[in-house]
Amino acid sequence: MDPEAKLAELGLELPPPPAAGGNYLPYVRTGNLVYCAGAISVRNGEMTHTGQVGAEQTVETGYESAKVCALNTLAVLKSALGSLSKVKRLVYVGGYVNGVSGFADSPAVVNGASDLYIEVFGDAGRHARAAVAVAGLPKDSTVEIQIVAEAAE
Repeated sequence: MDPEAKLAELGLELPPPPAAGGNYLPYVRTGNLVYCAGAISVRNGEMTHTGQVGAEQTVETGYESAKVCALNTLAVLKSALGSLSKVKRLVYVGGYVNGVSGFADSPAVVNGASDLYIEVFGDAGRHARAAVAVAGLPKDSTVEIQIVAEAAE
């Protein structure tokens, strides 16, 4: 199934791709690889989830934050390729969780992004990954997600 049709089937809509928040590009393509810059949990210009997991946020709300980030990365990927159907596979996901000191459940939070990618792309959405707890993220976002994808062209 076409990834964009799958998103619609899931009741999800891609947001406009987020603009760079600093002196960097939203994505860089080299050969058939597309590196997407980190995306935080923002929708319609507003933060959806802020604060640390283990304090203001739970693993469950962190999971939802990761899903919002994943949709933002997909929007950037679509802007890079013109269509998500041009994605051959997702190669790598870097997940950063704004967690309290000693927070050990980053993988459960980042699954919010990983699960969505696999739902949208099927086996082509399976990827290598890092899930790291950090002391803070831009705009106090609960999660930040980066991806590397291989284009079919």
